[in-house]
Parts: sequence; C-alpha cells; structure tokens
Amino acid sequence: MNVVGAGRVGLTLARLWQQGAGPLRLQALCNPGAQRRAQAQALLADGVAVVATLAELPPADVWLLAVPDTRIAAVAVELAAWARHTGAEPAMVWHCSGFQPATQLAALQALGWHAASAHPALSFADVARACQQFPGTVCALEGDAPAVALAHRAFTAIGGQCFELAASDKPLYHGAAVFASNFLPVLASVAQGLWAGSGVPSAHVPALMQRFVRLAADNVLALGPHAALTGPAARGDTAVLTAQAAAMQQRDADLGAAYSALSTLAQRLAQTGHALPPIPPAVTRDPSAPVG
Repeated sequence: MNVVGAGRVGLTLARLWQQGAGPLRLQALCNPGAQRRAQAQALLADGVAVVATLAELPPADVWLLAVPDTRIAAVAVELAAWARHTGAEPAMVWHCSGFQPATQLAALQALGWHAASAHPALSFADVARACQQFPGTVCALEGDAPAVALAHRAFTAIGGQCFELAASDKPLYHGAAVFASNFLPVLASVAQGLWAGSGVPSAHVPALMQRFVRLAADNVLALGPHAALTGPAARGDTAVLTAQAAAMQQRDADLGAAYSALSTLAQRLAQTGHALPPIPPAVTRDPSAPVG
C-alpha cells in the first residue's frame, strides 16, 4: 500500500495499518512538505519509504489518497498521469472524504482502477490520540464493489466498524458529523466569549466550560438528546428565548441568527422528541436497494 498525504488522517491510518493485522502492508508514503515527512519518518518504522513526490513512489496494489477534499480529483489526475507514464497495472484507490464521492477518482477509474471512499467518523485532532481512539470507529464506505470489499477488510482489521453509504447521502452524513463534532468547539468558543463579555471573572470561565460541556455530553450519551435537553426551550419559556435572541442579535448578527435557528430546533426537540422532522415517504430509500 502507498499513502499519499501525511496529514493527521493519513499518518494515523498508515501507523495503524503498519502496526495491525490485515490485508495491507504499508510500503511508502508521499507528502511534499518537509515537516510532515519528518513527522512521518518519526512515526513509521524502518522499511517504509517517505518521499516528496508521486514520481518517487513504487507501484502498489492499493493507494490511499489522504489529501484535502479540494485536492482529491487533482491528485487522482496526477496519479493517473504517473500510471500512464510508468505503465503501472490498474490498482485499488481510496480517498477518505466523508463528503466527496468515489467519483472524484474518475481519472483513475478511466484507467481501470477500482475506487472507493472510506470515511472514518473520528475527530483526528492528534495522531497519537487518534490511534488510541480508532478501535470502534464507524467507517462509511462508498464506491465500486471490489474497492469497497477490500476497504471493509482493511478498516475492520484496525478496529473499524464498516457500513456502506449511498453517494447521494454523503452531504447529510458528513453534515451530521460536523454538527456532532466540528460545531462543538465553535459553541464552546461562543460561550467563553459571552461569559467573558458579561462580567464573569476570567478565573471562573474554565470551570464553567468544563462543567457545562462535560455534563451535557454525559447526559446526551446516557439519556439521549430529548431527555438531556434543558433550559428555556425545554421549559417552553418563549419569553426568555425571544429576549436572549435579541441580546445575541445586538452583540453580533451571525450570533443572533445562530441562536434563533438553534432555539427553533431545540423547541422542536422539546415538543416532538426530534430536532428534525421525519424523512418524507417519497424520499425514503428501500433498504434492500444497492448503494455506492
């Protein structure tokens, strides 16, 4: 296997596959940045080539493009040019985007390569922590059957729990992860700023943050979102919601819009048990239908 990209996702998966059992043997990693290559060399054992360009990579049976979403198609084009130049046989290729479909690898599929996307639903904040946290990670797979089948084996071998996802559902699937993970730091930063700006002594802000975030997360995991919901929306106190929305709007227009929108969803959760309405029957997919 060759890995293209030495960011946190690429390095985490490379290290896990190098250390774990399964169908893959890590042979090389490519990244143009010298600092990332140095980090890769420190993390990966001897015997793994760490190079700066695609031209330096040897042929492989499997390729992982662990690059930013905006670079997937371009790197696939570069790899296709490499394959034509070297005469390499068609191989398997995966990318790790939770949003982009496997068709981002069309330049390689046109050469007969099998392609899939494989998205581990984990917050890769740090390589060492991500390696420890990876077992049990849900992995969404999408693409052509041979590439999906091998990805299933490879990600399962390092502790992933794999399932297949339709390409058309990826924007909502990935958006859910954004809500559950990426927006939490945003909300925490907003809370910190509002506490600091409302006269709370700075020494008390970390304790407030830790208590609210930890207890809210514990309650959601133990009780579910509906039972864990507290505050004015749960009480049906629309007067408080209206007044707070006005205060937020005065503080910052985006903050006011976000507060109002989230309050609407919170009220819906309080009243119905769900923040989102049910999927209309007309767009409900037959669970027996093929995906990918």
